[in-house]
Amino acid sequence: MSNLGSEHSRDELWVCQLGTLPYVHALAIQEQVRERRLAGEVPDTLLLLEHPPVYTRGRRSRDDELPLGEDFYRAQGIEVIATDRGGRITYHGPGQLIGYPIMCIEDIARYLRTMEDAIIAALSDEGVRGRSRHEEGIDYTGVWVGERKIASIGVHVSRGVTTHGFAVNVEVDLEPFSWVVACGLPDVSMTSLERELAPAATTGMGCMRRRMAFHFCQAHGRRQRLVSARRLGIGTTNAAGLAVKRAPMDPVHTVGEAIPT
Repeated sequence: MSNLGSEHSRDELWVCQLGTLPYVHALAIQEQVRERRLAGEVPDTLLLLEHPPVYTRGRRSRDDELPLGEDFYRAQGIEVIATDRGGRITYHGPGQLIGYPIMCIEDIARYLRTMEDAIIAALSDEGVRGRSRHEEGIDYTGVWVGERKIASIGVHVSRGVTTHGFAVNVEVDLEPFSWVVACGLPDVSMTSLERELAPAATTGMGCMRRRMAFHFCQAHGRRQRLVSARRLGIGTTNAAGLAVKRAPMDPVHTVGEAIPT
């Protein structure tokens, strides 16, 4: 693997906010960034975004996890897409914070636990106590509030570089989870920040996005550096599949140690 140039500090982790993107376009972007990471052209990077409604099937998904049939889901305006990530079926939609880390790793188990720790820390800032249940089995990977699941994790590693990542329910509609066997767990109860904080309101997606970026970088012992999509050398499209014309961005900058609020 090529060494990073002197322009890229090894103690940095780049963070790029992409807005709302169709799932297939986000897959293409991950592949672009993965190839650049393998070539040593960019450092480890975290992509933060949201998706329009979509069910994604992991490598261990089974047909019976879609009990109502794919035609029903598509009639509700929800795509069904097979992926190469680990795990079972899950739902993504507006109001759910998606994180796709493109990182060089050596220990997948440690990587998953570090991701869970970062999510738990971000939830704690919001006043919600999350926990890991990974010792109960592979299908329990993710973050839970009591017996309710608030964040899902599914990753893929190729040539030592990760794609896919995590999904944290912030203000997402939870009903579509009930139409499938979410995470391969028939009795799973999904929750969100909005539900856990009721009747108080969550501080919102923007705040949670900043908290998650901060704690993800901190969990990996890195300094956060915000970059634009153009800085990563990638193109983006909006939820309607149209090319987004972005205004010129400021140069990359490093975020200080204070937790964003």
